[in-house]
Amino acid sequence: MSERNEARRQVFGTLLTNAVVRWESFVTLLITMILFFSVGAFAFPLLGGIVLPAWSWLILGLLAEAALVGSILGDPEMAQEAMAREFESKYDLDGIKNHKARERLRAAMDYRRSMLQLLKGHRGGMRVQLNDTINQVNNWIAAMYDLALHIDRSEADSVVVRDMRTVPKQIEQVKSRIANEDDEFIKRDLEKQLRLLEQQKANLQQAQNSVKRAEIQLETTLSSLGTVYAQMALLGTRGSVDSSGWQRKRQEIDDEVNSLQDTIEAMEEVQGQMLRLQ
Repeated sequence: MSERNEARRQVFGTLLTNAVVRWESFVTLLITMILFFSVGAFAFPLLGGIVLPAWSWLILGLLAEAALVGSILGDPEMAQEAMAREFESKYDLDGIKNHKARERLRAAMDYRRSMLQLLKGHRGGMRVQLNDTINQVNNWIAAMYDLALHIDRSEADSVVVRDMRTVPKQIEQVKSRIANEDDEFIKRDLEKQLRLLEQQKANLQQAQNSVKRAEIQLETTLSSLGTVYAQMALLGTRGSVDSSGWQRKRQEIDDEVNSLQDTIEAMEEVQGQMLRLQ
């Protein structure tokens, strides 16, 4: 909830800034200054011809600007667009090194943008339902991004990459030495070394498999996201929304987010094991 409130404050600041720097605001300021310096004091007929001082133009200009800013801040479409930009600015997709993960995230962002376009065509209760779903999709994409970062960290571990290449060779070499060694004490030490190497190999394989599972999880999540978008698009042909059915869909999204989080935690556990071995 605090994150959502912070996002709303940021969006409000963005909307306020955009409202102030719009060309309409510039025109309002320009006209106000022209009237202030050129006309000066003026008689206002509706007040019985009372002469108002020159600074009254400043008050009128301020009121006009306040009305302009208020209309922009109260525009739900502009607010939605600002929130969309604010959301996407948090994620540097170009910084994701894994090609598959990066493309999955870009496709997920495309689905989200398309959902926002669909949202513009709805009002009332249906809009509320769909907007709540998009907020859940935000959590979905955030989890996908976190998982992509974990994939990058796993693939960027130079020690793991090196050990994946060297440990199998070491195992074969130690096995050969055990087969040719006559001294029982030395053979015992070699057998201990072999067990450690095989454990290391198993952990390396687990780390490699965790990356593969994460990539599959991203692909599965993207497919689920596509299904949600298709169902949202189908709502455009109906006059109402099935609240209970859409509630189940949001529960499925929550389950998918939890599944992504489980995959992230599994990768963190494997990475922790690798660090302890190193």
